[in-house]
Amino acid sequence: MSPFLYLGLLVLGLHSTIHCASPEGKVTACHSPQQNATLYKMSSINADFAFNLYRRFTVETPDKNIFFSPVSISAALVMLSLGACSSTQTEIVETLGFNLTDTPIVDIQHGFQHLICSLNFPKKELELQIGNALFIGKHLKPQAKFLDDVKTLYETEVFSTDFSNISAAEQEINSHVEMQTKGKVVGLIQDLKPNTIMVLVNYINFKAQWANPFDPSKTEDSSSFLIDKTTTVQVPMMHQMEQYYHLVDMELNCTVLQMDYSKNALALFVLPKEGQMESVEAAMSSKTLKKWNRLLQKGWVDLFVPKVSISATYDLGATLLKMGIQRAYAENADFSGLTEDNGLKLSNTFPKTVPVSSETSRICSPHTGCP
Repeated sequence: MSPFLYLGLLVLGLHSTIHCASPEGKVTACHSPQQNATLYKMSSINADFAFNLYRRFTVETPDKNIFFSPVSISAALVMLSLGACSSTQTEIVETLGFNLTDTPIVDIQHGFQHLICSLNFPKKELELQIGNALFIGKHLKPQAKFLDDVKTLYETEVFSTDFSNISAAEQEINSHVEMQTKGKVVGLIQDLKPNTIMVLVNYINFKAQWANPFDPSKTEDSSSFLIDKTTTVQVPMMHQMEQYYHLVDMELNCTVLQMDYSKNALALFVLPKEGQMESVEAAMSSKTLKKWNRLLQKGWVDLFVPKVSISATYDLGATLLKMGIQRAYAENADFSGLTEDNGLKLSNTFPKTVPVSSETSRICSPHTGCP
């Protein structure tokens, strides 16, 4: 039986600054002007991958809320591609939406490096941390270049782990993730397979204040909220009258509302008209986002927002297989860029997102997977 690699991810897409801190503590630009075109193209590709993945989840869990971090999933898969070769690597990057003829693998890798750099730049009034951790079996012989790349490009922490003691390995990984997410993600890894030899974890911790905070005194204690076609629940409902960028898309039969956080981040809410959810979901793309961004106008909005908490876990491996990543899960997977050992293949891949939404927005999301 082939040894397994676990891949763990946490993702959140948002707009942020494009500078980072060097090891000496000096602030430097995350990218040069020459790289702007590549980064702009990558943002569109990442958005389209997120929407494609979302549509897959709606098919597989039609009666469930969908909540995941696309950036975490993309970043973890791109990190995995560092160790993949030949068709195994090609399938990974093409499933993410990249064409290696138009965008060489080195540009993809550096693009995600700059993304992580910009997200991790310290910001006042905005708590955002994206991190990676690689737990390598004591008997695995990793390629030196792979280790150097994950550390240099993605600021990855690397640990030597004894996977012969599954219980202790799970505890080590879970303790690290719990500490890095400030206790928001507990028990991420469970039921590791006995022949696991590596676990890659990607996590995001995000906390921010709304630019227009809700007044707690205006929150209604109990208000009806429709969660599906037939079910209504009672929830606290926040309320305010404020100016927001918004629009009514007559073509897609939906209303779009942009809510800004206090610093360099925003949330976009799409409210389909009754019976139009599926048609709006089908139309979601980077092109649609660009259209909305162009048409949004500021005006007064009588806003009601439910206070909710959502968590979700998905079998991402099955979904990625359907989307085109097949060789990585097969017996003939090629991870020769990761290790000299033969027979390595990807096993479980699952994102777990644990948010708490209220007057202050806080989200923690991890993703994991294994060869």
